[in-house]
Amino acid sequence: MQTEKSGWFDKKTNLTLFLRIFYACLALLLVLDFFVAKHPAFGFDGVPNFFAAYGFISCVLLVLGAKGLRMLVKKDEDYYDN
Repeated sequence: MQTEKSGWFDKKTNLTLFLRIFYACLALLLVLDFFVAKHPAFGFDGVPNFFAAYGFISCVLLVLGAKGLRMLVKKDEDYYDN
């Protein structure tokens, strides 16, 4: 009988450690953004953490748009059987 090889993220403690480090890095980057000199081209892009918010909102809109598009182009489950 062959056992499956377990990965690093299969252990809950490793996953928890990774997520804590990941969130700490995100928080550090958000705080450091207040201290970086910006050269805004339009004015609104000089707001602290503008690009983080812009990226997050864009990603959410893409997911919602894809869900809407799915309703238009999806096929029935037995489409290829016919």
